[in-house]
Amino acid sequence: MAGSGFSDTGSTRFFWGAGRTVLRRGRASSAFVGLLCILVQGCGNSENKVDAKSEPGTASLTYAKADIMLPRASRTADVADLGPSDSFSDRYSAVFNFANNAAPVPSTVSAAPLPSVVSAARAPSVVSDRTAARASAGSYKLASLSPELPYASLSPLKQAQTRLIGFENSAFPYFGSNPRSGGGGYASGRYSDNRVLVHVPAEFDARKPAVIIVYFHGHGATLERDVRDRQLLPKQITESGVNAVLVAPQLAYDAADSSAGKFWERGGFKRFMAEAADNLARMYGDPRSAEAFSKMPVVIVAYSGGFLTAASCLQVGGLGSRVRGVVLLDALYGEFDKFSSWIVNNRSAFFVSAYTPHNKRRDDDLARMLKDKGIPIVHELNGPLRPGTVAFLSTEGLSHRDFVTLAWTDHPVKDVLARLARR
Repeated sequence: MAGSGFSDTGSTRFFWGAGRTVLRRGRASSAFVGLLCILVQGCGNSENKVDAKSEPGTASLTYAKADIMLPRASRTADVADLGPSDSFSDRYSAVFNFANNAAPVPSTVSAAPLPSVVSAARAPSVVSDRTAARASAGSYKLASLSPELPYASLSPLKQAQTRLIGFENSAFPYFGSNPRSGGGGYASGRYSDNRVLVHVPAEFDARKPAVIIVYFHGHGATLERDVRDRQLLPKQITESGVNAVLVAPQLAYDAADSSAGKFWERGGFKRFMAEAADNLARMYGDPRSAEAFSKMPVVIVAYSGGFLTAASCLQVGGLGSRVRGVVLLDALYGEFDKFSSWIVNNRSAFFVSAYTPHNKRRDDDLARMLKDKGIPIVHELNGPLRPGTVAFLSTEGLSHRDFVTLAWTDHPVKDVLARLARR
């Protein structure tokens, strides 16, 4: 199965007695405006090992470092216990300081409220008729995480850019050993593709506060066939209307393997993001924007087997507080200690894990671990995604294979961005 090494299962429910909530495909349209603060796939090997089968495919060769253009509020916790009560805009107003003559960030414009993710089922006609509400004239639909650049000559990108770029610091080829098993052999065949899918939407403005979405796919996936064309990550970023860009490295190419490659190395994620800043600046068309890209906050999204790479990045990646959030899409197959430690030590960041029945037991276990540590847990997304939110979202009757485009709502990555962009 492309993009997945695990079988799909039936319905699921959430956990914990009186706080139990079942989430089906809830309507979560992205009607929002405002310049605000906002801020990756596949199943994998873990302590909770599950049988996996890869889809046949031809491994790619190592790609030269060049661009290849491609066409195309809580139920169990009191709101007051969720963490800091300030807005994302307050918390991320200045990641770094530019010259004093930098233009001020426009004030926030009010927006329509986001609905709660509820348990009501929807008719097929409703599902197919989802359209995002457009912002009112004169309002902003931008992320708000870092100050404007003082370069008056910079301007928003006129045309979207989506490219496959060879990175020296991408996951593969990797000449080290697997820290879990001691094995090696990560520099040929399915472990030789060093490309990264990079997407910068039209109207992205490097002078404005922004966020970088880093997406880790899972088993049996390729960047073109799965991440770009099937899971629609560039499309979801663009349609969110948020000032955000996408960086998605190729992990094991079309293989049933969760190996993290260079992301196993201490500081590996930091080196990768430094290289990403340079490539994003080139795509943006002005090398001066590299400084802004190098300081932008990061949200990690991992699908299925991408959990192992995500956990390694949190533990030894070296990016520190730049990581402002983690979203697991049916991806909690292990590494509970790494995720738990990161959540406990980063209470101003958010953590969302949505899952099918296949992963219910694992999500239950991590949620209990966190509750024992005094971390408030919520079971639904109700309006804006607030700082410090830790959410476990059960879904019912959904396919693991389709989870990146159909989870608690259609296009869940787009939905997270919409919620982060609201005050």
